[in-house]
Amino acid sequence: MLTKEVKTKIVQQNQQTASDTGSPEVQVTLLTERINLLINHFAAHKKDFHSRTGLMKLVGQRKRLLEYLKKKDQARYEKLIRKLGLRK
Repeated sequence: MLTKEVKTKIVQQNQQTASDTGSPEVQVTLLTERINLLINHFAAHKKDFHSRTGLMKLVGQRKRLLEYLKKKDQARYEKLIRKLGLRK
């Protein structure tokens, strides 16, 4: 689970303006952090299929946000992909 401090740090690093908390960059970064935590969880709990379903939903949500950002602003999309190290 992401703590409030970690979320605040992620938002501050990715926000476009001072009051921005909902831009695609912020949302994708938060989803990526949650996905990484779940992947580490599955290393120890291989048979946790209910959480795996949640992981698939998070991956789909991140994919939709990335497609939206790619359609709206290609430069911001590529910058975010490089920063998070997602697609190669």
